[in-house]
Amino acid sequence: MLWSALQITLLAYLGLMALIYFKQSSLVFLPEIDRGFRTSPADIGLTFASLKLATPDGETLDGWVVPADTKREAHGLVIFFHGNAGNIGHRLDYLRMFHDLGLATLIVDYRGYGRSSGAPSEEGTYLDAAALWRHATQVLGFPADRIVLFGESLGGGVAAQLAAGNRPGALVLASTFTSVPDMGTDLYPFLPVQLLARIRYETLVRLPLIACPVMVIHSRNDDVIPFKHGERLFEAARPPKQFLEIEGGHNDGFVFSRKDWVGRLDGFLQQALPDTELAAHSRAAATQ
Repeated sequence: MLWSALQITLLAYLGLMALIYFKQSSLVFLPEIDRGFRTSPADIGLTFASLKLATPDGETLDGWVVPADTKREAHGLVIFFHGNAGNIGHRLDYLRMFHDLGLATLIVDYRGYGRSSGAPSEEGTYLDAAALWRHATQVLGFPADRIVLFGESLGGGVAAQLAAGNRPGALVLASTFTSVPDMGTDLYPFLPVQLLARIRYETLVRLPLIACPVMVIHSRNDDVIPFKHGERLFEAARPPKQFLEIEGGHNDGFVFSRKDWVGRLDGFLQQALPDTELAAHSRAAATQ
């Protein structure tokens, strides 16, 4: 009886390990595929241009380019990398925030998400990010030092990989994990997740390689990605860097939900991005 119980327990344990190993993609990526109606920036009063962006391996990404508020000097461009669930239609509040801060925004759905072709994968998201960088610098014409890479949750891993290979003006990591294996260890401490993980997103490892200013945003009450992940990311980042502690859970503690948090983000970006001649002249005139 005891031997049979041990055998059943062992088989169940091995089965769980096999599930973690072979089904990682469905555990990490939670795309909402939308081929029909979807909200757009126009629903919140923002002008935008639709985008169909080709990747190096032949996929087509669906996205938007949202210009900055024309009443303000355009301070730069945000390339926004969303989290592992939903699609770009769920990120309109971010677009409003960036617009109000005088920033243009470039946002697409990863392959396999929304109306983008293909199936999601770690390497695939890196190819998607590379296509976005080329479009921002070569087609839209933004200098690298006026581009902000903003990663939300899983998107922080994508943004960090792109920042490590280029030199943007700033990197913002919002509610981001140190790595997928670290997250797996938190969720399944009884499994050898570090050995089983094929999807990794090694954000913590990449941070010391990133030369631009970094802001880490995290909530102590995050119920999905523990606060310690944000603390470790901040410790690993090279200066100049800032840490913004927000409140609320992973899916409701958004930076745009509080005016003072938005002010902190604005202050960081004003310091990180270089002045244009017009912006510098406007501030100088205002002090006279």
